[in-house]
Amino acid sequence: MNEEDLESARAHWSHRGSRRPDWAIKPGPGEESVWDYPRPPRLEDDGRLVRVVCGNTVVAESRRTLRILETASPPTFYIPPQDVRMELLSRAPGASLCEWKGSATYWSLCIDGHELPNVAWSYEQPFADFTRILGYLGFYPSKLNCYVDGHRVAPQPGHFYGGWVTPEVVGPFKGEPGTGGW
Repeated sequence: MNEEDLESARAHWSHRGSRRPDWAIKPGPGEESVWDYPRPPRLEDDGRLVRVVCGNTVVAESRRTLRILETASPPTFYIPPQDVRMELLSRAPGASLCEWKGSATYWSLCIDGHELPNVAWSYEQPFADFTRILGYLGFYPSKLNCYVDGHRVAPQPGHFYGGWVTPEVVGPFKGEPGTGGW
């Protein structure tokens, strides 16, 4: 993607976190509204215990995650590769492009001879503003059981995005039909 196409993709969003829409849920004490998150997204450290589990197998466990906060989406947690059982993962075919982070590589999980395709993604050559997530993995809570400090995460609506809906996050969330431009 050339610079002009990239700028065009970044410019099309109708919400940028500068003003929460009237129809967004107002956060209560200890809650965060995804409508207060910025666009371009913000990256922050998160020291809570994050676990990714498939059946009885712990795939990843970390207190050194990075959270990406972007307008209209629940946060995405990225786990450092040293806290992931990489021997259970193999690169999957395909890629996608995020106008903020770069080109994503997909990963499949293989346990006991059974493969679960495209359960995670990573950025092997992220754009300059997101070099901290180089090699970190994001996991889809729609495909695996994901936990933050013991709370089971709900998946972001829709089939593409990988946001983690935790108890402190309020929406509504991008991902349902008709929300693509949020």
